[in-house]
Amino acid sequence: MRNNIISLNNVSKQYSKKDAFVLNDVSLAVGSSEFIALLGPSGSGKSTLLHIAGLLDKQTSGDVFIEGKNTAKMSDNEKTFLRLLKIGFVYQYHHLLQEFTALENVMLPMLAARVSTKEAKEKAEHLLKTVKLDHKFDFFPSELSGGQKQRVAIARALANDPILLLADEPTGNLDPETAVTVFDDLTEIMSKTKMSAIIATHNYELANKMNKKYLIADGKLLEK
Repeated sequence: MRNNIISLNNVSKQYSKKDAFVLNDVSLAVGSSEFIALLGPSGSGKSTLLHIAGLLDKQTSGDVFIEGKNTAKMSDNEKTFLRLLKIGFVYQYHHLLQEFTALENVMLPMLAARVSTKEAKEKAEHLLKTVKLDHKFDFFPSELSGGQKQRVAIARALANDPILLLADEPTGNLDPETAVTVFDDLTEIMSKTKMSAIIATHNYELANKMNKKYLIADGKLLEK
């Protein structure tokens, strides 16, 4: 367990006693530099698993360990701080703040972590260059294409050098060609670090590029 970036141990999730289990006794361990694909139809529990792994939702039973520490024993403030510094999130819809430029959107997580404005700006510029957007620093989200917005979202997710990236259908809102390009950019960046990732996707072609594939079906997690 100590060698894993994140471990979900016998995790179940039921939203009410009248509902079926969305997740039923699910266990998953992700090691350093390991990329996990999470497959399953809409409503199968992929997003729920990611939200629990990212400490955005609480499991009904079971435990979530991050770097060997049981998050159940953490206060809300400790969980918030851990999310900010250790976990990066990328969603299907980029969720960029419309009133901020691409550069400012990437700077925001660093400023929240009390990084100086100068350092945050320099790092944000570097990250945007990494995702091939060095010519879009001062563009607002409304001025960017779908693929460009998602690249900004990826840069923002990497701002605080997370150990774990959680991505929920990160290319699901893009055309097939752009989806492949964005996904390849993402995996190239991850391969240069010790970052681990759990990526939910419907796209088997993209999933086949990952280290392991898991399918969620009837609340259970099955390795493929």
